[in-house]
Amino acid sequence: MNDGALSGGAADDGALMLAYAAGDAAAFEQLYARHRRGLYAYLQRQAPRPGWVDDLFQETWLAVIGARAGYRPSAAFRTWLYGIARNKLIDRIRRSDAVLLSDFLADDGDDGELLDRLGADAGHDPAQLLARRRDGDALHAALRTLPAPQREVFLLREQADMSLTEIAALVGVPLETAKSRLRYAIARLRAALAEEVAG
Repeated sequence: MNDGALSGGAADDGALMLAYAAGDAAAFEQLYARHRRGLYAYLQRQAPRPGWVDDLFQETWLAVIGARAGYRPSAAFRTWLYGIARNKLIDRIRRSDAVLLSDFLADDGDDGELLDRLGADAGHDPAQLLARRRDGDALHAALRTLPAPQREVFLLREQADMSLTEIAALVGVPLETAKSRLRYAIARLRAALAEEVAG
């Protein structure tokens, strides 16, 4: 669906943002309602310090409000929104700790050995294992073990429901790199969650 199009009587995100830019406050409320949980969860799981999450969340939405007049639907609204959040996070990390920034932006490379070891366990989908757990603590702990680039791609795919093409564009890597990062993240999560379930 193209931005600006209507589907089933409900405007898509790009059309809502354009309506908000034209003065429709209810359009912003709809955008916020659609994306607040996923965006908050992304920041909660990506921010290296829990105390940053609320500020980053608020800063992101304030940036959306501030940019409304110049908004152009050249990319999906969701990609634009998460791009703002990602940039806010990188800026906060940059101001705080060069080592954290290096970890966040690092190219984690290939880990074929890990994938070979986990290949036999491919029958367990991490999303299904997670659905069985009520409190989410195991997921949060498992996500924290991932290298930041892998965690980011996984969260953008699962929390923001972005395509791999959108993710690659957002984080500035080739599509194959985004695919590899997602594959490695799923393999590592699968192993960590299988251990948790077995333990």
